[in-house]
Amino acid sequence: MNLCKKYILTIVILITVMISGCRGSVPLYYIDPNVDFSFFKNVAVLPLDNLTNNKASAEIVRHMVISELLATGLVNVVIPGEVMSAINELGIRNISSLNKNQIKTLGNTLNVDAVIMGSVEQYGDIKSGSMSAPEVTITLMMADIASGNIIWSISLTRGGLDFMSRHFGAKTETMSEVVQGVVREAIQTLLAY
Repeated sequence: MNLCKKYILTIVILITVMISGCRGSVPLYYIDPNVDFSFFKNVAVLPLDNLTNNKASAEIVRHMVISELLATGLVNVVIPGEVMSAINELGIRNISSLNKNQIKTLGNTLNVDAVIMGSVEQYGDIKSGSMSAPEVTITLMMADIASGNIIWSISLTRGGLDFMSRHFGAKTETMSEVVQGVVREAIQTLLAY
């Protein structure tokens, strides 16, 4: 009987270690409780700041954000070329430091209800010994054109080495799967509202 209890305790501890070793991040996000997101029908996704060494990461994530927004069926998204034309026409040089007036002007020029901006902080392989796995960290913000205020913001990381891949060599997600997953999870926080 005593031996049976030891086996059960060992199995419980092993399962607990495996579960706690699984990698996942809880999204850190803000949604303005005073805003009704059903009124936002047209949005523009601005170029994202690229804080990584991968030159294409911001555009890859931006295009995935556009695709995921369109897939929800809740909003129309302005074509990226139109966004760039408006930015150039208005003489905006630094998108990461837009003020309220620039947000309002850009939004009115594009005829949208909101703009989405943000950054890609991590985009690449995380290494641990001989193992590596893709990891992506993004921050996205939505600004209301009428007020110029941030009404939604999220920072989220996905990917990396989990318990199974570190200890048993299990297959990790591809970079494309990680990007799609992190963007989809971010956009899902909007769908609840």
